[in-house]
Amino acid sequence: MTHFVLVAGAWLGAWAWDETAAELRASGHAVHPLTLTGLAEKQGAAAGQRTHVRDIVDAVEQGGLRDVVLVGHSYAGVPVGQAAERIGDRLRRVVFVDSNVPVDGASFLAGWPSDWVLEAIEAGDGWWPPLPAGEFAGQGLTDEQISRLLAGATPHPGASLTEPAALTRSLAELPATYVKCLLDGEEPMGAVADLLGSERWELVRMDTGHWPMFSAPRELARVLHEAALRE
Repeated sequence: MTHFVLVAGAWLGAWAWDETAAELRASGHAVHPLTLTGLAEKQGAAAGQRTHVRDIVDAVEQGGLRDVVLVGHSYAGVPVGQAAERIGDRLRRVVFVDSNVPVDGASFLAGWPSDWVLEAIEAGDGWWPPLPAGEFAGQGLTDEQISRLLAGATPHPGASLTEPAALTRSLAELPATYVKCLLDGEEPMGAVADLLGSERWELVRMDTGHWPMFSAPRELARVLHEAALRE
């Protein structure tokens, strides 16, 4: 049985995967949505990026999970990519859903204009507040979906965005699927484009926005199911 460990991006917890998880379970998979430290029901707990890597590794190892597909959305691609190399032969595949990927020695914020995020973290006493509703426009979300997303969103621990990633080998060696959500830009970022040159990586495109677990949960579940079948 394939075990999916699902990790959502900034501001979100395990609850964000409810619809996609239900579809995967209906297909016979075991599904383990994960809330990272400091978010959702764990909100307020201090956490850096290393904490989040440990959250993921612990969920796999303490749960005795094997044949694992790790799924990281948005920010979560950074700790998920690091966790993937740490769980050894427990890993079946890693799936990055419109996400950043870890670059050794670089933070989540490296490589893009981030002054406004740092200012928001400072104003939020070390936490990145959720974006206002208008920032979710143009991403294939209904008003109801945006309202549900924001109703469950909690401030994100700022240290996890500024702490550098640490890798012991190239991500190109891992079996991986990258899901590009086209309403958020047609081409993957540079670090991802480089990795897609590996024979172990594949690119899948979805005609939806950056939060497909809300805008296209069934389609996302199908993409994840198909990724799990890859050799």
